[in-house]
Amino acid sequence: MVSSANLAEAANLNPAKVRKDLSYLGSNGIRGVGYDRIQLCYEIRGHLGLNQEAPVVIVGAGNLGSALANYGGFSSSGFYIVGVYDLDPSRIGTTINNQEIQHIHHLEADVAHHKVTMGVITTPPGAAQDTADRMIAAGIRSILNFAPTVIQVPEGVDVRRVDLSTELQILSYYESRRPTEQAS
Repeated sequence: MVSSANLAEAANLNPAKVRKDLSYLGSNGIRGVGYDRIQLCYEIRGHLGLNQEAPVVIVGAGNLGSALANYGGFSSSGFYIVGVYDLDPSRIGTTINNQEIQHIHHLEADVAHHKVTMGVITTPPGAAQDTADRMIAAGIRSILNFAPTVIQVPEGVDVRRVDLSTELQILSYYESRRPTEQAS
């Protein structure tokens, strides 16, 4: 069991706010006792769409794409890589984490076969829009874009852009506001 006070402390929130938010999930704690941890996690995962496995493809098998294909954390969250694609002949046919890199022209058939709705773009910026267009035409509706460019997608397609330099700029902002340590 976990209490709303424990959850609130961990999230730096008010316990009443936690109880109210959890009530929207349909989760009912027991007054003075708390919430069943297993049931609460199940309900939260369900609302986040994480109670079933989800196939994912990666387009771009360079350094970043390879690192993501090797990342072990996806499977613990219910995601599994069903294909890694590239255009570079020197990469096609090699393997990453037991996944053979395929030529991009295999994307459409694999997306249909595995019922993929999520894709990751790790291509150079100049190839990102064509990659997104190809993914969308194949049936992918959610894209995680690591390419350092903005891609245009039609309504009904969700894109999350991951810009590592922006994330570092945010950290730099916080670093610049830290009090400087006094030399002793």
